[in-house]
Amino acid sequence: MYNNQAQNKITILYHDEIKDLVNDLDLMPIIKEGFIAYSEGRSVVPPVGELLFQKPPGDVHIKYGYIDGKDYYVIKIASGFWENEQLGVPNGQGMMLLFNQKTGQAKAILLDDAYLTDVRTAVAGAICADQFTGKVHCIGIIGTGRQARMQVQYLKNITGCRNVIVWGRNMEKMEKYQSDMMEIGFDVELSSSPRQVAEKCNLIITATPSTEPILCGDDIQPGTHITAMGSDTPTKQELDPQILKMADLVVADSISQCIERGEISHALRSGAISDETIVELGNVLNGKETGRISEDQITVADLTGVAVQDIQIATAVFEAYMEIES
Repeated sequence: MYNNQAQNKITILYHDEIKDLVNDLDLMPIIKEGFIAYSEGRSVVPPVGELLFQKPPGDVHIKYGYIDGKDYYVIKIASGFWENEQLGVPNGQGMMLLFNQKTGQAKAILLDDAYLTDVRTAVAGAICADQFTGKVHCIGIIGTGRQARMQVQYLKNITGCRNVIVWGRNMEKMEKYQSDMMEIGFDVELSSSPRQVAEKCNLIITATPSTEPILCGDDIQPGTHITAMGSDTPTKQELDPQILKMADLVVADSISQCIERGEISHALRSGAISDETIVELGNVLNGKETGRISEDQITVADLTGVAVQDIQIATAVFEAYMEIES
C-alpha cells in the first residue's frame, strides 16, 4: 500500500492477488450489467486508443470510461506482443487504473498483466454462448493461446458439452492445448483444418490475431453460433464476410466500435451486410432486441472488447479487496 497523501491511499494489487479475488466473484451478472448500461446510454466510453507495432508485431489498447452512478472511472492499458514467448515473457501485458468518479483521486492500480482483460473477454464469450446457442454437441476452437483456453473454461457453467475440436497453425501448440484442456475435463480432438472444425461443431470460438479469414462461408453449418473475438483492431480478421451475410443474427458488443474494427467492419466495407442488420449485445440482454429464435439459425457475435467490461471487472476486484480489508 502506497500513501499518496494521508487522506488518499492508493491500493496496488498484483497478478496473484487479483487472480485470487477473481476466483471468488460471480462475473456473469457483473459483465452483463456493463453491456446493458452501455446499450442503454448510461455510460461514457470514448473511442479506443491504439498503438500498432510491426517489429516486433504487437498492439496496445487503451480503453477507458465510466458508468453513470458508479463510484469509479477506469483507464485500462493492455498489450499483446506475439513474439514475447520467444523471450520467456507472456504475450499479454497491462494494468487497470481506478479513480474516484466524484473527485478524480487515484484509488487503485491493478497490475494484472492483462489477466483481467482475458477474464472479462472469456466471460463475454460465455454470455454469448448462453444467449445464442441451443444444445451444444461439440465446441470448436480456432486458436491455441490463453484466450482459447479461457473461453472453454468459462463455458463449463454454460453447457454440459465437454467435446472440443481445436485447430491451430502449430501442431506442437495444438498438442499442448489438448493436454492442458484434457486435464480439466474436456475431450479434445485435434483438427487438420478450420473447415473440419466447422463441419463438426455448432459452437465455434475464434481467438487468433489473424489478419485474413480463417473460416469461410461454405464451411458453416445451419444451427451454428460463432463468437469471434480475435479481430480487435482494424487490420485483424478471422471470418469471411459471407459468414455474416448468411447469418440470421449478427451481434456486436458495441455497434459504433465494431463499425471501425472487428468482423463487422470487414463485412460492412465489403458490402456483405448493412449496419441496419446489426444488433447490440446489451439490447439482447435487456430484452429490447430478439436473440436466437430457432435451432437452425446461424448467429455471429463480434466481440471487440468494450471499456464497460473493464470498468465492471476492475471495480468488482477492488471492492472485493476493500471488503476483505475492512
